[in-house]
Amino acid sequence: MELLSNLALGMEAAVTPANLMYCFLGAVLGTLIGVLPGIGPTATVAMLLPLTFTLDPLASLIMLAGIYYGAQYGGSTTAILINVPGEASAAVTALDGHQMARQGRAGPALAIAAIGSFIAGTLATFLVALMAKPLTAVALEFGPPEYFALVTLGLISSVALAHGSIVKALAAIAIGILFGTVGADLYTGAPRFTFGVIELTNGFDFVAMAIGLFGIAEILRNLEGTQATSLVAKKISGLMPTRADLKASISPIFRGSLIGSAIGILPGGGAALASFLAYSVEKKLSDQPERFGRGAIEGVAGPESANNAGAQTSFIPMLTLGIPTNPIMALMIGVMMIQGIIPGPSVAVEQPTLFWGVIASMWVGNMMLLVLNLPLVGLWARLLLVPYSMMFPAILVFSAVGLYTINSNSFDLYTVSMFGLLGYVLYKLDFEPAPLLLAFVLGPMLEDSLRRSLMLSQGDPSILFTRPISATLLAATLLILAVAVLPFVRKKREVIFEEEA
Repeated sequence: MELLSNLALGMEAAVTPANLMYCFLGAVLGTLIGVLPGIGPTATVAMLLPLTFTLDPLASLIMLAGIYYGAQYGGSTTAILINVPGEASAAVTALDGHQMARQGRAGPALAIAAIGSFIAGTLATFLVALMAKPLTAVALEFGPPEYFALVTLGLISSVALAHGSIVKALAAIAIGILFGTVGADLYTGAPRFTFGVIELTNGFDFVAMAIGLFGIAEILRNLEGTQATSLVAKKISGLMPTRADLKASISPIFRGSLIGSAIGILPGGGAALASFLAYSVEKKLSDQPERFGRGAIEGVAGPESANNAGAQTSFIPMLTLGIPTNPIMALMIGVMMIQGIIPGPSVAVEQPTLFWGVIASMWVGNMMLLVLNLPLVGLWARLLLVPYSMMFPAILVFSAVGLYTINSNSFDLYTVSMFGLLGYVLYKLDFEPAPLLLAFVLGPMLEDSLRRSLMLSQGDPSILFTRPISATLLAATLLILAVAVLPFVRKKREVIFEEEA
């Protein structure tokens, strides 16, 4: 009964006219960004952060959440119609979805993607609601040693599940933590690594860093070479799937939902890995695995359900523990801190309307996506023909103006330029920027937890290993790191991410 009353409280907050409008705006923007190849939800959320600072905290989180899971759905449109995933998690959908489009069955492929996303989103939303209360209760028992161990586990898990070299991912985390130490000391107030630059007294601006690493760097990447796209079907007809399509899709949808829900909770797992695992499971369970890659509708239903469920359940650690599992969750934590909200278990206790309002808005947003996207699929298809060279100047101007309006500080423009170049260099060197941003957000929390732990123990580091919860979390961290560097596991990771790419 308490769960139902909490959901009713959240629904009451989510369905106010203003919040419905922001949910709708986020879902539409997310779908648009997912449809347009080369931008992605992380870059979009980063560039739209300045818009949300004038909103109340609930409205801003609802809008950003809508952009996130809207992009998960929108990416399937380009994957199916032109074989170019608009979002990384839609890469697997392209394998069978595009083949269906070439066979004249683009409509059923798009419809199953929408239906699977809605069902997965609904199941994942209820899972978030079910797990929120118990996890919050556990997190309220955490002290500084437990939080230090939890943050360490989160950072190492993001390394183990990151693309590419584990060594490079660890290096990115180290760089992110170093950037997080710039500014005044947490306890003494003494400036650290500011080199006499007054503007760095409060550290690097989070929004400028996010826009640079993901927005500006993404633009520079896409300017290296843009290719013309052509639609398989300029007019989409016959959207409704057949009874056989629905029968073949229902089990993959539920399996994909479960896989995505589990992977989404893991730090660094994300929707992309969930969609690949769901595809692998469906192929192994099929009586005719040779159909996959040639237009099997199960190859659309499973991955699309998994990536949407993964997007939803990634909110669980962010809302209950204050730990981001991916860059977008890190951006949302940044929004909460800028709005004066301390992420973590206290949010559910002190601001239940915000906490449950975000959860309820997920279901509302998924309903909007289902109702809006199928009738508008023709519009999304026509947008694919817009040249990228016409979009990037507007994106740059919008980002610069939005960033400058936050603090009216020209130093932020230098910061965003620096991190934009850094993000591009990292890309050229095959480094992922995501672990860097996660470490930048979690670094101060890691330092604060460690120093408070040592204060409690009067400088004795054994406090981290003698308390049961922190010892268990640190043991899990070492186990994950040890498994990740095993030759067999490392080779398997490379195969997974090569196929995903």
